[in-house]
Amino acid sequence: MPKVLIADEVAEDCARILREAGIECDHRGKMKPEDLKLAVAPYEGLIVRSAVKVTKEIVEAGRSLKIVGRAGIGVDNIDQEAATRRGIIVMNAPLGNVTAAAEHALALLLANARNVARADASMRAGRWERSTHTGVQLEGKTLGIVGLGKIGGCMAAYGKAFHMRVVAYDPLLVRERAEVLGVQLLEFDKLLAEADFVTIHVPLNERTKGMFGAGEFARMKKTARLVNTSRGGIVDEKALHEALLSGQIAGAALDVFENEPPPKDLPLLGNEKVTLTPHLAASTQEAQLQVAIDIAHQFVDYFRSGVVRNATNLASIGDPSIALYVRLAEDLGSMAVQLSDGGVRGVEITYMGQIAGFDVDAVTQAAVKGVLHPALGDEVTVVNARLTAKERGVSVAEERRKDARNYKSQMIVRVETDRGGRLVAGTLFEGKEPRITQINTLDIDLRPSKYMLFIQYPDVPGVVGKVGTILGNHGINIARMEVGRTGRGQQAAILLTLDDAATAAALEEIRKSVQPLDIRSVVLS
Repeated sequence: MPKVLIADEVAEDCARILREAGIECDHRGKMKPEDLKLAVAPYEGLIVRSAVKVTKEIVEAGRSLKIVGRAGIGVDNIDQEAATRRGIIVMNAPLGNVTAAAEHALALLLANARNVARADASMRAGRWERSTHTGVQLEGKTLGIVGLGKIGGCMAAYGKAFHMRVVAYDPLLVRERAEVLGVQLLEFDKLLAEADFVTIHVPLNERTKGMFGAGEFARMKKTARLVNTSRGGIVDEKALHEALLSGQIAGAALDVFENEPPPKDLPLLGNEKVTLTPHLAASTQEAQLQVAIDIAHQFVDYFRSGVVRNATNLASIGDPSIALYVRLAEDLGSMAVQLSDGGVRGVEITYMGQIAGFDVDAVTQAAVKGVLHPALGDEVTVVNARLTAKERGVSVAEERRKDARNYKSQMIVRVETDRGGRLVAGTLFEGKEPRITQINTLDIDLRPSKYMLFIQYPDVPGVVGKVGTILGNHGINIARMEVGRTGRGQQAAILLTLDDAATAAALEEIRKSVQPLDIRSVVLS
């Protein structure tokens, strides 16, 4: 009989469902890290919410662990790298709190627009200040949604119910899908300039960290208001405080913070223009119950039949002969979409040579996950990637060929968008060493890395030296470099792997100095 430890404040229905399925379950509530580390060893399953961190030390102490479940969507409190190395599946329950999160974002938007929190505090202090707390209404205003996933889609419906004009920024969403939702897609800068209310619904990752800073606030209306119920770190808290003090924007509402709980001396805590709540977006009775039920049923499916739903890592892949191709496929998909512009219409994966004879379903799923993950984060997994693509109107196709040109096996990921698309190819040298072999028509040979920089430019002397000098001046070290060209004096490209992500300042200096045809910073998860 499998044993599961529930080590956080999870609804009792979770334990009930597990026990009714014949699974032994200990529900201990929120556990301290040191207690969890000592207790976890005999359990095959572990369930937490957001308060308990499953660190590398806890993963290593769980010598019997097969699966770790998060009753909710975000898995940033679980060391997935450590779990994957141990062969432990990490799964989440991403749908149970969608309504709660969207409703809380709307509640904060309304509260800030009508100065509800300030008026409440004033009343409790014995004052009657009607004119001081005059607010603004939603009808006729423009709601700008950053990230049109499931929660963002709910916000779009709410905005329309209030007779608002709804616009959105989502680099992976095709216009046809946005039209179904009744939403106008805009470029990010245009959304900032037009929106009266901006609400954030994107995951926290390398590309979204600090997404809203001083520059973004400067492009917003002075009457605009910002709402963030997504993740702390997406909004630069210092820049937000200064923008509110200077009148650059009119108001903000935050449910999430860079550090939780935030330090008592955080300037935003004393700023009357911001409405604050302590990470309550998923905290409804219904949502807490639903995520508990969802994760319990997922555990039952796993222990009864080996079925894995909503896995967020790659540990469920059982065939070692294709495990490395799975990692490569995700990297190729992520690269292809980050090198593209426009909403994604389709993904095509071509398998050439020996790999064409494998069962490549997991590889295809990983490629699609790589394409969608920069925009959706933990909402998309290796298990639900195809379904998520279908829901967003993205087609997925496979092709198999016997010939792999100069390789035993090669894989090509093509991303088609409403502005064209990109092709990225790769292989495994000696069956284990990942290599990028092609970007569009350019043949290259470079091992993928977390931080990369792709520059396409007219084939003229001196470009490589200028790029290296600029990056060095900005303290960015080049690990490896590959240069390719279509022909002498035609188009050339540099693909670099870096020790750190290229900064916006470095990219801008390269643009001015080199005047490239295209320049892209690529960040792999």
